[in-house]
Amino acid sequence: MDTKLEQLCVNTIRMLAIDGVQKANSGHPGMPMGTADMAFVLWTRFLKHNPANPSWPDRDRFVLSAGHGSMLLYSLLHLTGYDLPLDQLEQFRQWGSITPGHPEHGAAPGVETTTGPLGQGFANGVGMALAERMLAARFNRPGFSIVDHHTYCIVSDGDLMEGISHEAASLAGHLGLGKLIYLYDDNRITIEGSTDLTFSEDVSARFAAYGWHVAQADGHDRGSVAAAIRQAQAEAGRPSLIIARTHIGFGSPNKQDTAGVHGSPLGADEVRLTKEGMGWPVEPPFLIPDEALALFRDALDTGRAAEAEWGALLDRYAAEYPNLAAQWVQMTGGELPAGWEEALPEFTADDGPVATRAASGAVMEAIAPRLPTLAGGSADLHPSTKTYLKAYPAVRRDDFSGRNLHFGIREHGMAGILNGMALHGGWRPYGSTFLVFADYMRPSIRLAAMMELPIVYVFTHDSIAVGEDGPTHQPVEQLASLRAIPGLVVIRPADANETAAAWRVALHNVKGPTALALTRQKLPVLEGPAQVQRGAYVLADAPDPAVILVASGSEVHVALGARDLLKEKGIEARVVSMPSWELFAAQSPEYRDSVLLPAVPRLTVEAGVGMGWHQYAGDSGQVVSIDRFGASAPYQVNMGKFGFTAENVAAQAEALL
Repeated sequence: MDTKLEQLCVNTIRMLAIDGVQKANSGHPGMPMGTADMAFVLWTRFLKHNPANPSWPDRDRFVLSAGHGSMLLYSLLHLTGYDLPLDQLEQFRQWGSITPGHPEHGAAPGVETTTGPLGQGFANGVGMALAERMLAARFNRPGFSIVDHHTYCIVSDGDLMEGISHEAASLAGHLGLGKLIYLYDDNRITIEGSTDLTFSEDVSARFAAYGWHVAQADGHDRGSVAAAIRQAQAEAGRPSLIIARTHIGFGSPNKQDTAGVHGSPLGADEVRLTKEGMGWPVEPPFLIPDEALALFRDALDTGRAAEAEWGALLDRYAAEYPNLAAQWVQMTGGELPAGWEEALPEFTADDGPVATRAASGAVMEAIAPRLPTLAGGSADLHPSTKTYLKAYPAVRRDDFSGRNLHFGIREHGMAGILNGMALHGGWRPYGSTFLVFADYMRPSIRLAAMMELPIVYVFTHDSIAVGEDGPTHQPVEQLASLRAIPGLVVIRPADANETAAAWRVALHNVKGPTALALTRQKLPVLEGPAQVQRGAYVLADAPDPAVILVASGSEVHVALGARDLLKEKGIEARVVSMPSWELFAAQSPEYRDSVLLPAVPRLTVEAGVGMGWHQYAGDSGQVVSIDRFGASAPYQVNMGKFGFTAENVAAQAEALL
């Protein structure tokens, strides 16, 4: 390739980033200026993609984990022919644009994941590479590698500092994800200044210890970068980290290699000096030379050709393996197979009492044969969370054909990897741990909700009924915390049948994640249909109720006991099971009023903080909750001492009246 034309292309990337940030008067120009060389090499020489079809299943995935450098990605997408018009680059960070300050999945085509919170993209990439290997093991046959692509990522100093990157990198090395290639933008500058302030580890030794292949490159020497990528591609048994030394704000006479170019526009004078120094016209902004655009747009022809070749291979595959091809279409399309719900078990009183975590495990075992996309695991807790699919093997570095994932004690890494698996496609991933450790996962759960990823979180040991392990392991505020995340559906079922119904809801929810909060202790099986999809429903009624007892999870049984005690005193009570606030809020006002009769006082009961329950108790109602940390004692003692008994609930209801 003509080196002069190459340089023109690289500088085009730099200038688009400079102009976008300058016009917005907000953003991070330094990272795109410093990584333009290696991004150009990756996108024009190695990346397998089709800008005309951003969802082509066998495309390479590119993740900009250093999402603050979003103008780098937007520039590459526009230049290579994605449906991202230049005027959207000119509207960078403005209301209504598809070029927000940090890349958002679903905004601009070609953005594979939402990044910005550092380390998240790093973990997402591991999930994407894992999903690729698992699909390849499921579908590839001799002569038919229909799943064969790489996951590339540009990561920063900040990504490597964040704890999630340690968790994800450790697991990636353990599994030997050879098609995972990360380019580390080693510019040695963060917001506060030089990385010497806080970061002195030997990155190469660290990743070698994880089991990664590590290479060095000059980030401004395109030949050096290309050689390192080729070397990484040849490394089949280990993920690769290319440590590319770069200069942040490359080409800026006064701001290169300073923190001042990290998160602020260059300023009009420095923009002029930078452009003049690179022989670039100062005006007009957002200039794209015709010859540079022509080179970038070669991606349209090469992408169409690559996808057409793959499509022909898929046609031959379908003729040779029609059953596998049909399953491929179903899995990559994200559709649930017809009749899968028939496998959902139904529980009777003779089956109980049963912990909802155990009921969930039984549901998963029953539906797994009908749902080939269901795959996941736990943070070293499957004996407790009951999430191991016994009929299937575990994923190992020498065998990716299984559906059980051992994430190790890496909750945050697990959640970020699940996001990557869901983004890749082909799987309906789940992850599990104790509810109290949802706190370790929260940043990734928040992003899953933002990206509307259909992930299922199986959280067990859901209250002070954990018992002797004490307050460190007893969730109190976690339910309220999860309910505060927009787009996350939280379901706390009251028995085995509500648990089965919760799984039905979760798997039909393709517009966001679902969190199941399940008990450690055994609970009786309730009579009647479980209307979890309604969010709340009348479980036990009275002709003219004087009070409504509203409860979730294990406390529904407490409310039923209180109803019996109140009846002995001539007080009629309605009991409402409310497994999900989010699902109830989605019902019509008429339905909600039919369940929570506006004129009848209400008492809500949940073994967690009372935050939020007052909206259902109403001004004339009361909340039975625990607004302190728990205690180490047998669970029956805890429930009694903290007032979650039929006797106390009945007394509270009577006092309310």
